[in-house]
Amino acid sequence: MMEKAGFLETAYRGVLDSSIFEKFPIHVDQTKVEALVSAYEALLRDFSPQEIEAQGKVPDAMLRRMGEAGLFGFSIAPEYGGLGLTLWEYLEVIREMARLDLSIALVSIAHLSIGVKGIQLFGTEEQKQKYLPPAASGDMIFSYALTEPHIGSDAKHIQTTAVFSEADGCYILNGQKTYITNANYAGGLTVFAQLNPDRPGHMGAFIVETHWDGVEVGADMPKMGLKASSTAAIHFKDVRVPRENLLGKPGDGFKIAMTILNYGRLGLGAAATGLMEQSVEDMVRRARTRVQFGVPIERFELIQEKIVKGRAYAFANDAMTTMTASFLEADPYRNTAMETSHVKLFGTTRAWDVLYDALQTAGGSGYLTTQPYEKRLRDFRVTTIFEGTTEIHSIYPPLFAMRRMAREAAQDPRGPWDTIKALWRRFTAPMQWSVPVTDRDLKRAARQAARNGRFLRYALLILPALYGRKVEFKEYVLRRFTTLSLYTFAILAMVARMQKDLDRGLLTDESRLLLAYMVEEMKECRRGCLKLWNTKKERIGAEIYRWVRASVSE
Repeated sequence: MMEKAGFLETAYRGVLDSSIFEKFPIHVDQTKVEALVSAYEALLRDFSPQEIEAQGKVPDAMLRRMGEAGLFGFSIAPEYGGLGLTLWEYLEVIREMARLDLSIALVSIAHLSIGVKGIQLFGTEEQKQKYLPPAASGDMIFSYALTEPHIGSDAKHIQTTAVFSEADGCYILNGQKTYITNANYAGGLTVFAQLNPDRPGHMGAFIVETHWDGVEVGADMPKMGLKASSTAAIHFKDVRVPRENLLGKPGDGFKIAMTILNYGRLGLGAAATGLMEQSVEDMVRRARTRVQFGVPIERFELIQEKIVKGRAYAFANDAMTTMTASFLEADPYRNTAMETSHVKLFGTTRAWDVLYDALQTAGGSGYLTTQPYEKRLRDFRVTTIFEGTTEIHSIYPPLFAMRRMAREAAQDPRGPWDTIKALWRRFTAPMQWSVPVTDRDLKRAARQAARNGRFLRYALLILPALYGRKVEFKEYVLRRFTTLSLYTFAILAMVARMQKDLDRGLLTDESRLLLAYMVEEMKECRRGCLKLWNTKKERIGAEIYRWVRASVSE
């Protein structure tokens, strides 16, 4: 049975779930958030980030202090020894920790966002009782082990295997994982393996302890950034995994892996927002005090543009992250594949641009290691690669929606012609995009989002008909769809947040301007996103590539 369509998927089928405008208010206990952030700040004063950067390792004493402060358990329920923060509160902590030091914070973020998340969501009560208390205390840090030497984004085709042995009721685990965050800090792993190599994607998710026979964690890899984070390969040789350490049912592994990644991508979105906000503050301070040609550089339009973009992108990204979190707070298993993909893509790419602009605004001093800019860039660079590359997230949302449509059609008991007619009626019926806002600025923005929605709705129907199975290779076209969808989601999320601010008398003129700015950027983008075929420039590019490829020796 297929899971229910998500918010954006439903919207592009013609029906906008207007209840989001009532559900958007969030409840954050700032006292809890501030206590954790203050504890992290104190740790950064007691343990020099510069020394940790040089050593490439978080000291054991600091890891213990992080555990004592609750930094390994703040999203774990109190009955298992955690602090029980809501998803919104959890993301708020990540946002603030990232501003201070992302490299050290990643030990906690990776542990909670993806490492132990599978046990929280899919574990039995016995599994939770056994593993969550040591995870919450930091006595057993967790890693998420999916990526392999030859398999990255194509996770359905991982090569690690788990073969069930009837003799002793264990799964025999063999294979190799690589680029595993927290590898040499971890006492526990969430490992994904094929249960039947002849059925790619029929996977299992397993809780594996790193001290077990046959588990070998390699040396930490030398990295460009995130040097405090442990990243290594892990080998499994005939590892006996008890049946009771299987998460969910046999075959659920891929679904579990993708569900966990929804939370990881939200965490990246929160970190991106925090770093953009910090960069904006740094740029403003620098631009006020740096004088060139007799005036502060804040007077120059190209400097102002950098600051404004940073502010607008942080505002939009925070709205998208918060809205998606509201979906998962209400239903932790909800289908948010498209929404979390958009949060990850927008947050990481825009934050990279803003971090770059912050160093540029700082000028020559920004290039020095005594300033924070170059470390932030190095630490953040990998976020456009892990948990799905920028390229994958640029084509994934429309492919996800079209594949689900194809599966629905295949399961339809009616004949193919009746199925096609039903799809056509669904996609040509009047749009039901009622946005319950009365403010003029919010209504104008919502109308622009609806224009996008109409186009995207037809594109979802036309693209498979136009290209058939080759549609997955039409990456330029798919990227245009994703870009337009991303801006649509951003505008809807901003409108929902601002409506609640308006209801409470908290809507500011700056928020109105930020919304207007993002609407204008969306309109500029839309002009180039309405083509359902490759442009002349893209076709010329394909010819150039063939020449370039032929000129490079094997």
